[in-house]
Amino acid sequence: MGFQDHPLFIAATLCVAVFFGIWFTRFPWGRTVGTPIWVILICAFFANVGLIPSAMEGHPIYDGVFLYLAPLGIFIALLEVDLRSLKDAGIPILLMFGIGTVGTVVGVAVSWLLVRPEAAIGELAGAVAGMYTGTYIGGSINFNAVALSYAVNENGPLFAATTVVDNLIGTPWIIATLILPRYLQKLFPRKKLQSAQSTPKSTGVEVISMSSLASMLALGFLAMVISGIVAEYFPQVPEIITLTTIALILAQFPAVKQLHGKQTLGFFMIMIFLGVIGTLCDISALSGVGELAGTLILFVGLLVLIHGIFVFGIGALLKMDWDVIAVASQANVGGNTTAIAAAESLNRPDLLIPGVLVGSLGNALGTYIGFLVAGTF
Repeated sequence: MGFQDHPLFIAATLCVAVFFGIWFTRFPWGRTVGTPIWVILICAFFANVGLIPSAMEGHPIYDGVFLYLAPLGIFIALLEVDLRSLKDAGIPILLMFGIGTVGTVVGVAVSWLLVRPEAAIGELAGAVAGMYTGTYIGGSINFNAVALSYAVNENGPLFAATTVVDNLIGTPWIIATLILPRYLQKLFPRKKLQSAQSTPKSTGVEVISMSSLASMLALGFLAMVISGIVAEYFPQVPEIITLTTIALILAQFPAVKQLHGKQTLGFFMIMIFLGVIGTLCDISALSGVGELAGTLILFVGLLVLIHGIFVFGIGALLKMDWDVIAVASQANVGGNTTAIAAAESLNRPDLLIPGVLVGSLGNALGTYIGFLVAGTF
């Protein structure tokens, strides 16, 4: 095993990416991009030059980030949520999520007519369309559910190609949803939700005491254990729902509100998660999927572009808060975790809980709509 594959080296590299992502924002040109985008870009660069492996290749460190660090970061970030934000932000983000869902279906239909993927993919083209519909409404769970049902996973080259292209298109859209609200707000100012106006903004400096650190980690670990136990007895209840519920309840207690460092610790863990997402943007992986790559990139790229035009366009007509549109779109395309990362990155803690809820709704709807599309095409 080379040093590039050593778990400690990968962990150190991810932390270095977060450090430079923060350090770059000291400069005007760096602040324009923002820490989350810098972290994604730095890790994507590291993976593509071979300094660290891509998460597509699989590695215990990346598995640990997805299984433990990301949920723990989400839990800790949610400890600062005020329930009043759900009242103000819930309906708007639900509306935009619904519009984004329709935009995904429209995107699949238009892409199918323009790209004609069945010529390159063959009889499984309809199933592939259903897979992308499911994942860009819900998440990877829906993507795999459709793939398994139609046995796409048994066609190794095709399944590999669909997975690679999903990551290559999905990662840039995460970046886009973090960039667009900032510039659209300057060009077309929109009034932010009342929940955003009443939520204190981060100063960027936060003191963390040892007792607060111990308390947050203990609560997070215990909540993850409880969520896992609940999932064993009630498989129909996703762990993220239980974890979110526990965090939401605890966040209302004065003792939890007084814990220092919730945003710093939660945001750091989410940045590590985004760094791993960056490694998924592995351009070299395209060489292993043959000529299918071009067709799939065109199909999925057009799909996501139409989704974006649909959700941001209608959101603009409705004079919706740009941040709400971005988080709702990310709940569609990226799912729960990236929706939360978007809300945290946009400094909108009032959108954390609504982002989780619509992301979970996407997981519930994605498979059904994915099967409907697969059967239609």
